[in-house]
Amino acid sequence: MKKIKWGTFVFLVIYLLILAYVCFWSEDYGRTAMQNTYHYNLIPFKEIMRFYTYRELVGFKAFLLNLFGNVLAFLPFGMMIPIVSRKNRKFFRVLILTFILSLFIECIQLIFRVGSFDVDDLILNTTGGILGYLVFCLMNYARRKWFDR
Repeated sequence: MKKIKWGTFVFLVIYLLILAYVCFWSEDYGRTAMQNTYHYNLIPFKEIMRFYTYRELVGFKAFLLNLFGNVLAFLPFGMMIPIVSRKNRKFFRVLILTFILSLFIECIQLIFRVGSFDVDDLILNTTGGILGYLVFCLMNYARRKWFDR
């Protein structure tokens, strides 16, 4: 189990580095230069509804990327955090840690004007972390049922 914990820790660090790259420096997501103005959305579900309403204009790929990309981006975090530390095996703890990581990223984007601060991203990212935690719970249950006899 110690090897699994350390291996997961290594993957967690790599994951966080990739997440930082995508959120702050990736040219594919328009992170090439600092913007002159601050961009933010503080109204829950506003951007999600805008992407849905104009999905044909922005493209279905952009709609899916915004909606599911934010969820999928945080799914690994929710899966790995409980493996790395036993303290993080509680639902509420994973919820808070995922929210804090997402809030940190959104605040850095706002401060450095790279991307935008979006409350919808906080919602979607936290949802992804919780789904990852549920995957961890299912995998842990299966492991205990089939392998710990």
